[in-house]
Amino acid sequence: MYRQAMNRLLDEVAETEEFFRAGIIAIDITEADSFTGDRTEHEDEIIGTKEQTDEYAYQWATVQLVGNAVPIVLDARPVRKGESRKDIVEDLLNSAEELVHIDNVLMDREFDSQHVMEMISQRGLSYVVPKRMQTSEKAQAKRLLQRGQDRYETDRKLHLGKNEWHETTLIYRRKEDSEHDDHRQYSVFMSNRGSGFLTEYGYRWEIESGYRSIKRFMAATTSKDFGLRFFYFAFACLLYSIWRAVDLLVQVELTGEYEHSPMVTADNTLTLLKKETGIG
Repeated sequence: MYRQAMNRLLDEVAETEEFFRAGIIAIDITEADSFTGDRTEHEDEIIGTKEQTDEYAYQWATVQLVGNAVPIVLDARPVRKGESRKDIVEDLLNSAEELVHIDNVLMDREFDSQHVMEMISQRGLSYVVPKRMQTSEKAQAKRLLQRGQDRYETDRKLHLGKNEWHETTLIYRRKEDSEHDDHRQYSVFMSNRGSGFLTEYGYRWEIESGYRSIKRFMAATTSKDFGLRFFYFAFACLLYSIWRAVDLLVQVELTGEYEHSPMVTADNTLTLLKKETGIG
């Protein structure tokens, strides 16, 4: 249902030249509102919260356009127990590539997996993902700190199994104004296109601001029902995407160009939606 609706929405904006600045996507996982209590009949669906508490939550994965493109959520899906990150990313990429042209994939460090990165590379796409610092990365960061070196690149082969390897580039970057005075001043990123794409990683944070905006469109519920909660999330993603698509069309009509800061507000969209459909 979501993918059909997204096809129709993209058909509306596809005639604008501005829309085809698409090319960078971000994939991420977010939590539904957490809850406590009886987990009976929900054990196979509950992932838990990212924080170690007695609360639990369902989790949803999304793929969103970022960068200079209009920030539309191209697809959303539940995350279920037992699914690998590779399965999740592959499913979202399959959907996204049917809708738009993609060059670069941005993810956070929970997708730090050589199998995920190999699958992306096999599609002819570039990626940027932070690496969780293990012993060797910490040791390298300490050497860089001793030298006073802010950036460093090195090639790395990651074992895929059966004598197969994924080749990537590790990029060390020293954080400005870090709160730490040791090796934690450094972040390590992986990319199959070198450091040239690292500047684009800042676009990934747009998906976090997108999630905050999506919550404004989400209906409240106390139900623990997995299907209902996912429907509310997916419907909110669709409403958010409609808002950003409408804003694109309005900006192009009034000014002949598209600026990332919305001209049409979310409240305007919600008011119009309620007037036209009674929803809201």
